[in-house]
Amino acid sequence: MSGIYDEPELYQLACAYRDVPAEVTALLAWCGEHSREEVQSVLELAAGPAEHALELARRGLRATALDKSASMCGFAAARAEGAGLDLGVVEADMRDFKLPDRFDLAITMLNSLCHLFTLDDLLAHLAAVAAHLRPGGLYIAELAHPADYFAPVPRTSSEWTIDQEGVRAEVRWGGGQDRIDPVTQITREHMSITAHDADGTVRTVGDVVPNRFWTTTELTAALRLDGSFTVAASYGDFDDSTGLADPAAWRMILVLRRA
Repeated sequence: MSGIYDEPELYQLACAYRDVPAEVTALLAWCGEHSREEVQSVLELAAGPAEHALELARRGLRATALDKSASMCGFAAARAEGAGLDLGVVEADMRDFKLPDRFDLAITMLNSLCHLFTLDDLLAHLAAVAAHLRPGGLYIAELAHPADYFAPVPRTSSEWTIDQEGVRAEVRWGGGQDRIDPVTQITREHMSITAHDADGTVRTVGDVVPNRFWTTTELTAALRLDGSFTVAASYGDFDDSTGLADPAAWRMILVLRRA
């Protein structure tokens, strides 16, 4: 049985609510503010369909997308070829990879750090990223906001509908009776995507995806243990005006600078 990461087209459709060009504009603005040198190359980790890497390549950066899923890598490579974009695609684990290049910027979007379940996983990931960034390079990581787990009302919805190019998709990701394990901080999130094509075809995928919730204090402690990064800034949205403590904050975005 295939899971969500074996269905990149449906995964991309489920995430189509994101304004990727606007988010990339924010990423580049933060680079201009926090990087000591001009950013010319980027590595997107746990990239999935590589939406952000593709947009960065479209804007002239040398972009590479890394993902553990062969299906996602093939999908990203085909999209890049179809769009006439130069995108490097690497099938590898974000905890342990070795590339010949060093980058000015690394990014992890859509809370993909939730796939690192233990402190050892997180430290291995940070070490691998640091080894592939130039000194002074940035690592921008987008995670779920702590309010999604601690506040009476979460900041993000677990159910939504997408209408795109004649396809209507109904998405559920978590919520319902899914509960976080208080010991491991892992939630086994039940998800489903049902896409209705204009010709009447119905495509469905369901999966149970384990996600690890990382607190701000845990991330700070991991960064100290690793020793490769300092926190240059943090944001609650893809702008400069929303801090993590802002009631409107819906993401936890960390801008890390390589020592």
